[in-house]
Amino acid sequence: MSSVQPVIIAGGSGTRLWPLSRSGFPKQFLALGGTETLFQKACLRCKAITYDIKPTLVVTNEEHRFLAQEQLREIGLTDAGLLLEPVGRNTAPAMTLAALEAMAGDDDPILFVTPADQTIQDAEAFQAAATRAVQLALNDALVILGVVPTSAHTGYGYIKADGETVAQFVEKPDLVTAKHYLQEGNYFWNAGIFVTKASVWLKALEQFRPDIATATQNAWCSKTIDNQFVRPDKEEFKAIPAESVDYAVIEHLPSSDITINMVPLDAGWNDLGSWDAVWDNTPTNSDGNALSGDVLSINSTNNYVHASSRIVGLVGVKDIVVVETPDAVLVADKERSQDVKRIVEQLKADGRKESDLHRKVCRPWGWYDSIDEGERFKVKRIQVAPGASLSLQKHFQRAEHWIVVKGTAEVTCGDNVLTLTENQSTYIPLGEIHRLSNPGKTPLEIIEVQSGAYLGEDDIVRFQDKYGR
Repeated sequence: MSSVQPVIIAGGSGTRLWPLSRSGFPKQFLALGGTETLFQKACLRCKAITYDIKPTLVVTNEEHRFLAQEQLREIGLTDAGLLLEPVGRNTAPAMTLAALEAMAGDDDPILFVTPADQTIQDAEAFQAAATRAVQLALNDALVILGVVPTSAHTGYGYIKADGETVAQFVEKPDLVTAKHYLQEGNYFWNAGIFVTKASVWLKALEQFRPDIATATQNAWCSKTIDNQFVRPDKEEFKAIPAESVDYAVIEHLPSSDITINMVPLDAGWNDLGSWDAVWDNTPTNSDGNALSGDVLSINSTNNYVHASSRIVGLVGVKDIVVVETPDAVLVADKERSQDVKRIVEQLKADGRKESDLHRKVCRPWGWYDSIDEGERFKVKRIQVAPGASLSLQKHFQRAEHWIVVKGTAEVTCGDNVLTLTENQSTYIPLGEIHRLSNPGKTPLEIIEVQSGAYLGEDDIVRFQDKYGR
């Protein structure tokens, strides 16, 4: 029996969930309820499929490699492989990369391909659908999971099914058409979950989009491998046409000689594509409010509030979304939450960093939080994980003062190496080669005060960096 290769597609930026989701920390890496992130939940769901399961493959952006690696470590999937896209090219090239990697060992496993940013409430129902999909895929079918619709939703593509056979794929409908689909009972939402042998996918892609097949193969053949990280050639990858799995292949299959099946999925599925979708999947109190964080509500009903860093007060409001982070606050009408992406578009047009990064930024060695800044100064709170270290580096336009708040710091400054503990400090002169390391077994936390004419993150020259940056 063929083995099953879980493939997690973890691209995308989730602009409709700004300000929590940003291009540098997209929604799939957020924990929207509970302690596990959407990405981690997707990985664990696939790992639980009752077949011979191969180590997980994750297709993600180069920029998110350490974020994905750390979240995999947290759930014990340290054997997972990460296929790193230098630029986004949609899901067809991503699935092709996974198929090529899966067949690299002269195997032809069944790919179980799922986006990383979806929720499933009924794990047992998901496993039953997954098992049936694998059974069909064993017979060389390309199988899609079709979500049993719960409303006349106009934001999803639909699948018209005749039993387990796909009769037709249809585009996102208007409301009247969507209501008709719901009444018919044989239309399902397209969730973007595909199950098929790697060879079947590659055959189908070659048949319908040989340009994508050839270009992806070229990028793959010129790949480099760095431990868990597999990098297709950057220039070759840029030449791949950007296309979704659906448009490239799936929608052509009902009229082809390749079998296309659908398995119904009735498991409390949601893609959390907007704040109203998050709201609908969050428990509410007696006033219909879904509240997270430090929130006070007076005479307010049917609101969604997420408070990250400070108290949020509501008085006499209803049907609104409020999302607070340390550097941005969103207030939106529930019915207009899809338009949040327009805020992100405006931020990008204005060159604002709030579209890309949070105030707190994750790094492979830990994180930093820019807690204050003004003319010629910036203050950061920095945490370094046990055994981790920043790169050996220097800055041309700023000096730095470091104060140890917690833990033990090993500081390289020029030719000197010193050890600092709590309440001790040091000074890094402008232009001096330096490094901060944590030799201890507990997190190191420092306060860094930068001073100088220019304090941008690009004022850095790295001499040694174990993270390959």
